[in-house]
Amino acid sequence: MGLGWLGVDVPVGAQTRSHHDLDLVVDVDDLQPCMAVLASRGYLVETDWLPLRVELGASGERWADFHPVAFDRHGIGVQGDPEGTHFLYPPTAFATERLAGRLLPCLSVHQQELFHSGYDLRPQDHHDLRKLAALRM
Repeated sequence: MGLGWLGVDVPVGAQTRSHHDLDLVVDVDDLQPCMAVLASRGYLVETDWLPLRVELGASGERWADFHPVAFDRHGIGVQGDPEGTHFLYPPTAFATERLAGRLLPCLSVHQQELFHSGYDLRPQDHHDLRKLAALRM
C-alpha cells in the first residue's frame, strides 16, 4: 500500500491536506479480487489506464486508485509495461509507519520523493514534498 493519503500522511503522523482518493499499490495477482470487493460495495471503474493504474469511484466522493505491481522472486516490483511506461519498486520502496497508534504499510519517504519527479508538480505535490523533506531534518 502506498502513495496518496497513506503514502504522505502516515510518515508525518497526521492527515496534512484533503485527498481526492486513496492510492494503493497492489500485487498484480491481487488486483481483480480487490476490484471485486470494491465493486460489491458500489465502486465502478472510472479510469482504466492498465497496466499502469485503474481508478474506481463510488457515491459519496469515494475513490480508490489501484497501482498494480508485478513482483519478481527478489521482491523487485514493476508497475506498468516494462517495454513502455513503467515504475520500479525496489524492496526498499516500502515502509511501515505508525498513525493513530496503528502500524500501516506505505511507501518509503525516499520512494515517494522519487515518484514526485519527472512531471509538472501541482500545488498539492509541492505541499507533499515539503512535508516529506521535513521528515529528513
